[in-house]
Amino acid sequence: MHVWQMQEAKARLSEVVKRAESEGPQDITLHGQSVAVLVSRSMFERLSGSGHSLVEFMRQSPLYGLEDIEFERQGGLTREVAL
Repeated sequence: MHVWQMQEAKARLSEVVKRAESEGPQDITLHGQSVAVLVSRSMFERLSGSGHSLVEFMRQSPLYGLEDIEFERQGGLTREVAL
């Protein structure tokens, strides 16, 4: 991962973005401390999931819209109780 000082990253933002796309994450530092990592859009989407919300995911279920689904519950305790 290439490390950029904040000043340099600001001055060369276009290069930082291009490198994030071609080489991977780019580390940005301020006063010697890492403060941010720039990643490409494709990597961001891969890391953050499918890009869909939970609601969209649930609506894609084959069970969406069915009203006659019954869930069976076990009669026992849900967990062991330690004494």
